[in-house]
Amino acid sequence: MAEEKCVIHDVPALSDVFVMEDLLNELGVRTKWNKRAKTIAINSSNIDNIAAPYELARKMRASFLVTGPLLAKVGKVKMPLPGGCQIGARPVDLHIKGFMAMGAKVKSEHGYVAAYARRLKGANIYLDFPSVGATENIMMAAARASGQTIIENCAAEPEIVDLSNFLNSLGADIRGAGTDTIKINGVKRLGGGSYTIIPDRIEAGTLMVAAAITKGDVIIENIVIDHLKPMIAKLKEAGVNVSEVKNGIRVHPGESGKLIPIDVKTMPYPGFPTDMQAQFMSLLTLAEGTSVVTETVFENRFMHVGELKRMGADIKIDSRSAVVEGVNILSGAQVKATDLRAGAAVLLTALAADGETEISDIYHIDRGYYRFDEKLRSLGANIRRVKG
Repeated sequence: MAEEKCVIHDVPALSDVFVMEDLLNELGVRTKWNKRAKTIAINSSNIDNIAAPYELARKMRASFLVTGPLLAKVGKVKMPLPGGCQIGARPVDLHIKGFMAMGAKVKSEHGYVAAYARRLKGANIYLDFPSVGATENIMMAAARASGQTIIENCAAEPEIVDLSNFLNSLGADIRGAGTDTIKINGVKRLGGGSYTIIPDRIEAGTLMVAAAITKGDVIIENIVIDHLKPMIAKLKEAGVNVSEVKNGIRVHPGESGKLIPIDVKTMPYPGFPTDMQAQFMSLLTLAEGTSVVTETVFENRFMHVGELKRMGADIKIDSRSAVVEGVNILSGAQVKATDLRAGAAVLLTALAADGETEISDIYHIDRGYYRFDEKLRSLGANIRRVKG
C-alpha cells in the first residue's frame, strides 16, 4: 500500500513468509531479504499485476490479505479463494462484506474473487464474528479510502494492534485497534518507513508448553507478557510454575511436579487462543484426571487427536469438545503433522513420550516455527531432521 520503500525487522524465515514474498513478487512488488539481520525491504511503487496465481494462493490462507491493499491502491484485484491448513471452512464472506460496504463491486466465480472500485468510500461495518483476517483486510482497505470507516465487533488480537501501529507509522489515521471498535480516517497516500514487528506469542506459548510437558526449567526471552496472559493463567491452573524474570519468563514444575487436569475453551482474544489448543491438549494427556478442551473458533481443529492417540493418549471427541483422560505414560510412534498447530502438538507429545517418535509432513511445522528443532535441541531435546 505504501508509495515508498518499507523495511521490516525481526521477520522470521518461515515458509509462509517466503510464499507471501513470492506472491508479492508476482504482483510486481520488489523485495530484498537480509536473512542474517532478519530484515526484508519492500518496494511496491510499481505494481503491474492485480491477479494472484492459484499455485501460490492455495498454499496459505493469508494470501487473501493482499486483496484489501490492492483494492485500495490500484482499484481492482483478482484473487483465488485461499488455501492453507484444513482446520475448517473459514470463509472470506466477511472480507467481501466489508469491501462491498465501502463501494466495491465484487464478483465470485470459478474459484476467484474479482473486485473493482475507482476509490473506496468510508462506511460503518459490523462483523458478524470478530475475524482477525477480515479485520486486517478491511482496515488496510479503509486506510486509503475516502472518508471515515468504523469497524465494529472487530478482532482485538495483538497482531491487529501491530498492523495498526505499522500503518500509522506510514501515515495512516487509525484509532481503537485492540478494542472491539476501530475508526479509520482514510488518507490519499502512505509513505515508507522502518518497523519492527512484535514477537510471536504462539511460538512463545508453544515453548512454554514444551517446558511444562517435559518438566523442564526454561527461560523464554523476547516476549510481551501481556500477550501471553491466557496461556500463563492456564499453565498455573495446571500446576506449572510461571514467573516473570529480568529478561523474559520462567517456566518450571510446581512443588508436586504433577499436572492438574483443567478445562480449556478457545475464544477470540483476549480469550484462550485457538492456535494454542492442540499444544495444551498434548500437555493435558499427562495430567492426573479428566480435562475438557472445547474449540469454539474452528469446527475441524481436532485433527491431531488421532495422532496423539497413536502415542497412547486417551481422548474422546464429543462434537466441539474433547475429553482428555490423563495417562501415566506416552509412547513413541510414527505420526504425522496434519496442520501447523497439530504438528506442534505431536512434537511436544514426542518430547514427553517413551521411545522414539517419527513425525512426517513436518513442512506444516516449518510454516509457523523458525528452526524449531534447533531451539529444542539447545534446551536438551534429542531431536533431528532426516531426509525422507
